[in-house]
Amino acid sequence: MALPSPSYTITLRVQVPASQRASSTVVAAVADTGAAVTGVDIAHSTSHGLVVDVTCDTVDAEHGERVAAALEELEGVHVLKWSDSTFLLHLGGKIEVALKSPIKTRRDLSRAYTPGVARVCTAIADNPDDARRLTIKRNTVAVVTDGTAVLGLGDIGPAAALPVMEGKAALFKQFAGVDAWPVCLDTTDTDEIVAIVKAIAPVYGGVNLEDIAAPRCFEIEARLRAELDIPVFHDDQHGTAIVVLAALVNALKVVGKDISRVRIVVSGVGAAGNAIVRLLRAQGAEHIVAFGRTGALRPGAPQDDPHRTWIAEHTNPEGFTGTLREGLVGADVFVGVSAGDILTGADVARMADDAIVFALANPTPEVDPVEASEHAAVVATGRSDHPNQINNVLAFPGLFRGLLDSGATEITDELMRVAALAIAGVVADDELNSAFVIPGVFDHRVAEAVAEAVRTVTGQD
Repeated sequence: MALPSPSYTITLRVQVPASQRASSTVVAAVADTGAAVTGVDIAHSTSHGLVVDVTCDTVDAEHGERVAAALEELEGVHVLKWSDSTFLLHLGGKIEVALKSPIKTRRDLSRAYTPGVARVCTAIADNPDDARRLTIKRNTVAVVTDGTAVLGLGDIGPAAALPVMEGKAALFKQFAGVDAWPVCLDTTDTDEIVAIVKAIAPVYGGVNLEDIAAPRCFEIEARLRAELDIPVFHDDQHGTAIVVLAALVNALKVVGKDISRVRIVVSGVGAAGNAIVRLLRAQGAEHIVAFGRTGALRPGAPQDDPHRTWIAEHTNPEGFTGTLREGLVGADVFVGVSAGDILTGADVARMADDAIVFALANPTPEVDPVEASEHAAVVATGRSDHPNQINNVLAFPGLFRGLLDSGATEITDELMRVAALAIAGVVADDELNSAFVIPGVFDHRVAEAVAEAVRTVTGQD
C-alpha cells in the first residue's frame, strides 16, 4: 500500500466555525482519509470563524481531491482553495542566473561590458584556452535531453522534460557548486542532436546527456566524446553504474563475499544495464548473467544492436538460457534496472544465502523491498522511502566538479570506477551495516570525495 509522500504535499485553506472543536474535527477528518497532517496554521480569525491552512502529505493527486471532498462534508466547513506544494515549487522554474560581481557604477559597467570586455575577447581570440579561465566555461555544464526517456514517464518531449532538467541543474549547484543549464532539444534526430551540441560546446566545460532513449543515446554519446574536447557523460548510463558499484562494494563487505566469485544477475540491458555490466566487469566481476525482455543474453546468440552484442559476448560464460526467475536460483546478487513488480519475495528466497538485491526500477521496484528483505541480507532501491537509496546525485555533481577543476577532456572507465570507490569509502567500516551501504544524498563529503578522486586520476590533484 502506498504511503503519503512529500511529493504530494498539499495545503488546504479551510473556513471553519470559531471553536477549538471545529479545528480538531478538520484535522481528524484529514487524518481519516489516510493523509499525514504536517501543519495547521491560523490564516485569519474573526469572532464568527477561522480560516485555517492545513498542510498534509497525500499518496497521489486523487488522494488530494478526496481530502478536500471529506472536509466539504463537515458541517460549517468550507474549503476555500487548495494548492499542491510540488507545483508551487516549480512556479517560474527552479533556477536563475545570478551575478558573481555586482554592476552598480559606470566603472563596473565599463569593465564587465564595453569597452573593457573587448580586451578579454581579444585575449581569448589570441589564446582560445583562456576561455576556460576567463568565462563561465570554467564552471558550466550543459544538461542535454530530447525528452524521449524521462525517468518513469518515457517519451514526453523536450518541454515536459524541462522541469527534470531544471532539477538536475539545481542539484549540480547545490551539491558541487557547478553551474548547469538545461538544453532541451526539439529533435530526436541523432545527427541533429550531435550537431547542435557541438555548436554550443564553446560555452560549456562539460556535457551531461540526460533521458535520451536507447539505442540512440549510445551513438550520441560516442560521437560527442570523439568529436568534442570537453567531457561528455550520460548520467542514465554511467551515473547509475557508478552508484550501483559503490553500493555493491559495501554490500559485499557486509556479507563477506568477493566480487570476483559472486554470481550476479542483471535485469535490463538498456542504457543503465549496459553501463552497469561494463563497470562491474572493470571492478573484477566474472560471473554475470544479463536478462533482456527475451531472456538471458549469451555468447553466440544474435542481438539487435552492438551494445547488447557486447554484453552477450562478455557475460554468461556458461551459456545459461532459462528465465529470469530460473536465473535467480543460487545467485548472490540481483541488480534490476528494468520494470516494476516482475519478481516476488519467493523468487528472492531461491537466491543464495546472504543475497544482495538492488531493485532499482522507479517508482515501482522489480520486487517489493519489504518482501525482498525477508530473504535477502541487503536490499537497495531507487526510492527515498527505503534504506540504501541508489541515487545518481551521489555521483554526477562531484564527478563534474573534479572534471571541471582538472580541465579533463574525457571520462574513462577507470575514472568512473575510482569515483564509485570514493563514494563507497565515505561509509566508514564502523558505520557499515545492511541498512547503510551507501551514503545519504545530503552527505556533503560525497561530492568532495568524488571530486578529489577524479582530480587524482586525471593528475590534477
